Amino acid sequence: MNNRIWILVAACALFLCGCADIEPPTPEYILKRPIGTDSVKIGMTKDRVRDVWGDPDSVSFVENKERWGGAREEWVYVAAYSDIPVNAGYLSKTKKLYFDGDRLTNIVEE
Repeated sequence: MNNRIWILVAACALFLCGCADIEPPTPEYILKRPIGTDSVKIGMTKDRVRDVWGDPDSVSFVENKERWGGAREEWVYVAAYSDIPVNAGYLSKTKKLYFDGDRLTNIVEE
């Protein structure tokens, strides 16, 4: 029984030593790159947009024959913190992303 305790203590010590190298981001880093502000760019695939911003709040198909020929898939990212004074991507302003097939073709900010 005593050996099991020492093995457990040694395992915990090794685990904690391995985590000692992980440093949390500094406040300056967070202010320069708030969560959700990584850029989404025209031409990105749906998978890449999900990698950067996560799943959208809603997905629908819209048709606007004046702007484009057929229906486009619309992803909406609703602003969760619209009162913050800086533009923090979709966190501060609702964004609508339009896809033609798998590629992002238009970004509208509300």
